[in-house]
This record gives sequence, structure tokens and C-alpha cells, in this order.
Amino acid sequence: MERPGEPCRGRRYRGAGESLLDLPWEDILVPHILCHLPLQQLLSLQRVSKSFQSLIQLYLANMRCFDSSQIGPAIPRAAFVNLLKDNEVLQQLALQNCSEWLTDRELLPVIGQNHHLHQIQLKGCTQLSRHALVAISLSCPQLRQLSLAHCEWVDSLSLRSLADHCKALEAVDLTACRQLKDEAICYLVQKCGRLKSLSLAVNANVGDVAVEETAKCCPELEHLDLTGVLAEYCPKLRSLKVKHCHNVAESSLSILRSRGVELDVEPPLQRALVLLQDVVGFAPFINLQI
Repeated sequence: MERPGEPCRGRRYRGAGESLLDLPWEDILVPHILCHLPLQQLLSLQRVSKSFQSLIQLYLANMRCFDSSQIGPAIPRAAFVNLLKDNEVLQQLALQNCSEWLTDRELLPVIGQNHHLHQIQLKGCTQLSRHALVAISLSCPQLRQLSLAHCEWVDSLSLRSLADHCKALEAVDLTACRQLKDEAICYLVQKCGRLKSLSLAVNANVGDVAVEETAKCCPELEHLDLTGVLAEYCPKLRSLKVKHCHNVAESSLSILRSRGVELDVEPPLQRALVLLQDVVGFAPFINLQI
């Protein structure tokens, strides 16, 4: 009989970490456990032991989604390169927190070895070049969603490459891509007729030709963002008809109203009163004094 305080003979005690690592890594730990932990915690686990470091490296190599915002307000360049150096199965890539240092040198190897990407977020990544978009178009034929907002390096030739090779695109954000003109937008919508969402906001070079071609070529379009285009770049605008454009927000129209532009859609409150009057036959008195 064992005495109190003596080790139990023939019985092996394991720490929690060691027991966890005994589970099948590729069948259990990676797909069913580690995928539920924040990326920041996974990186911390690497410091526990060499076994944990190997496990996390296996997870990173099989990771389907990488979002830099999960790591913190800023991810070091060296850490980014190390995290994705062995990954060839990424499907989603979001790099909105890397704008201060992300260049073609860091991004192109990741794009070049991941041919299954269908969603890429590069909003505000100003230090990239047109070569990044060309690489995306050549390496990611399954791409469906792409955000290039505030990427002024996007030009007509690189957008044409995207349109030629990524015809499954459903959502493209080209907000403030100021090099683009009607011709480039027309080429994009002609090649990518499956588009459901397109933003051309804050772009002085977008005009009637691009908007008309978009409407003609993209029958599945659900969201078209032209925010700021009319208000900022049409100073002589005097009237605008948007009566049956139900997705045009009042936030865009209010700027035009303040400039005296004649609109065929009433402000929300006035519109509600008109509808109510049509229903009940009179407009009620409403006191809006505070």
C-alpha cells in the first residue's frame, strides 16, 4: 500500500500541456481546437516548449484565414514573413494593419504560393505597387472579393490584368483609386459580369460612361458606391434624379441638399409625412421642439 507523500509506482503523471500534445495534431488539434483560439494566443503558445512551437508552426502552415488585426495594432515585418512562409492553403488574407511597412517584397511571396485565395483585403496599403495587383491576378484565379481602397498605385493596366484573370469577382472596392478612369472601369465590368458590389467612391475620374456600362454589364449588382463623387467633383450640379434608387443613402444626399441641389427625393422626415398623408388623408401636427 502506498504511503502518503510517496510517488505512485507504475503510474505516470503528465502535465496538462503534455496530455494535450498527445492528441493527434493534424486530425484533432489543428482543425478542431487551435482554430478557435485567437492568433495572438497561438503565437504566445510557441514559447511554452519546442513541442508547442512545432505544433503552432504546423497550424500556421495549414491556416486558411490570416487577419493581421488579430495580432494587434501593428504586426512587425519579420513576424509576418515568418508566420506565412510555409503556408500554401490560404483562402482569406486581410492586411489592413500593415500599411506602414508592407511592400511588394513581403507580399508577393505570399501571393505567389497561395493559389486558393478568394478574399484579399489590402485597404490603405499605400506602399505596394501595381506589381502586387498583377501578381494577385496571375496567382488567384478563384478570387471573389478584393479591397484596394485608398491604394492609389492601382492603375489601368494592373486593373485590366485583374479583369482578364479573375472573372469570378463578386466584390471590388476601388475607393479613392484616383488613377482609374472610365475606360478601366468599363473594362473591369465587361469582363467581370458577376459583380454584386462595386465601390468607385471618391474618384474624380469616374463619370457617366463607367456608371452606364456597369449597369449594362452587371445584372447581379446589389451595391454601387459613388459616395463623394457627385458632391466633391460636380460643383456646378443643380439637379439630381434618384427617386427610385432605394440604396442611395441620405448621408450622401444631405451634402447636395446643403448646396441647393434640387433632388427628386424628399428628406426622410418629409418623405414619411408625405407617405402618412397618402395613407390617412392628412398630415398630423408634429412638435419637434426640444
